[in-house]
Amino acid sequence: MPKLKAKGKGHPPGVMNRLEQQYANHLELRRIAGDILWWSYEAIKFRLAKATYYTPDFVVMMPDGELQCHEVKGFWRDDARVKIKVVAEVFPITFVAVTGSGKRGWKTKLI
Repeated sequence: MPKLKAKGKGHPPGVMNRLEQQYANHLELRRIAGDILWWSYEAIKFRLAKATYYTPDFVVMMPDGELQCHEVKGFWRDDARVKIKVVAEVFPITFVAVTGSGKRGWKTKLI
């Protein structure tokens, strides 16, 4: 019998939710326009501690070659905030929190 997931507990790895798909469409338009060079979904995984990992939603390459990790959330839970703050302190990469939607516009905040 398949294990049931609690509502709001995410989705299978490698499968975008609706908000992530909207953001992927946004990133692709930015790539076509030349605002970014490249993007990928769940392309890297950071090891924070034994059996503790963080996989950002998107890795984005800016025009100057800088890599950024973008985390897309409809709303932020405390555990997600803690994890992204820890990874931002440990790894020398720019982490960006993304909220909103394509309809109302995307809001970004550097972590």
